[in-house]
Amino acid sequence: MESLVIVGASLAGLSAARAARAQGFAGRLVIVGDDPQRPYDRPPLSKEFLAGTFQLEDLALETESEDLGAEWVLGVRAVSFDVGTRSVVLEDGRTLHADGLVIATGASPRSLPQIAGLDNVVTLRTLEDARKLRDLIGRGGHLVVIGAGFIGAEVASTAHKLGLEVKVLEKASTPLCGPLGAQLGAVVAGLHAQAGVELLCGAGVEDFDVSDGSVTAVRLAGGRVLPTDVLLVGIGAVPNTSWLEGSGIELGNGVLCDEVGRTNVPGVVAVGDCAAWLDPVSGRHHRVEHWTGAAERPAVAVGALLGTDLAALPAVKPAYFWSNQYGTRLQFVGDAGAGDRVVYEQGGPDEDSFLAVYYAGEEPVAVLGWNQAKQFLRWRKTLEKHAAARIAAAGLAAAAAGQVAAPASS
Repeated sequence: MESLVIVGASLAGLSAARAARAQGFAGRLVIVGDDPQRPYDRPPLSKEFLAGTFQLEDLALETESEDLGAEWVLGVRAVSFDVGTRSVVLEDGRTLHADGLVIATGASPRSLPQIAGLDNVVTLRTLEDARKLRDLIGRGGHLVVIGAGFIGAEVASTAHKLGLEVKVLEKASTPLCGPLGAQLGAVVAGLHAQAGVELLCGAGVEDFDVSDGSVTAVRLAGGRVLPTDVLLVGIGAVPNTSWLEGSGIELGNGVLCDEVGRTNVPGVVAVGDCAAWLDPVSGRHHRVEHWTGAAERPAVAVGALLGTDLAALPAVKPAYFWSNQYGTRLQFVGDAGAGDRVVYEQGGPDEDSFLAVYYAGEEPVAVLGWNQAKQFLRWRKTLEKHAAARIAAAGLAAAAAGQVAAPASS
């Protein structure tokens, strides 16, 4: 392999480039990104950067002395990939030859088409988004947040601390119902209430009042009207894979990959928010849209791309994320959907600190730490051991049945 092209210049792409050099790739390395900025850290955009305590230099992911020997092509999108010629075509007409291709194009926030582009409406993904939101919030007033996921809750927390009147709308029965489940999602709802931020779950938006290019109010089903000076839309994200349509690379809810990031096309792997890796235990593909996955999994995928013995690749760890909301640190690892009950191993739902373990039968499958950093770390290591054992068992079962782990299929 003489040339390696990484499409996507955020954390996952940078991690892939670092892994390639660390694993001995000495050929031409090209990193393409549609953002004009060098790689920067996104989690602080909804917290420290929004609050003004972080500036651009605090977000940098590269060290001053770091030199990957890479060609950086920034501020330009990839528009297609030709499997036959191994060519990545850019929107400015340039073509890059890729013996190996790492797809790390991330995801884009969902928008509400009827209000997208209005002056005071923001989705939060990029530094440009964060700058706009910081400027709007700096004017004070009312903030309405649509979506009580991680972005919505963290922005609500930051804005509330800055003195804004904040209301959060969530169509589900609880915030974070998907990743945490309804039982602990209901506990998270208490954070908003304790801070004095009104959380409206099950709320349906009927319409928006618009004047002079800005939303002035949100009208809910049932007739309630919420005035607003700033409107944040945080209703999830969609993987950036449209540029690969027609390429022959299998797509679904993301780029479909096997359990180490390989696609159905030899010499092509995918990492980060756009990659749907196969879970060998459940047999399903899923995307991991969290910082740790973007930092750790590229080493696995790049190793597979460069031909490293699969047994020598780093272990794929259970999904892990954290979130800081209203002075509380939430840490989670595992798959809440695989559990059938929750046990509080430390504290309880009415306390300022607890640790909750999700069990499937007698086996732990997920853990939520609530201001419990030390105990959470211990349980996270335990969960990683259990996950490794389940993956090994799934591999033995597949081998016994005469099956071979294959690249992704839909």
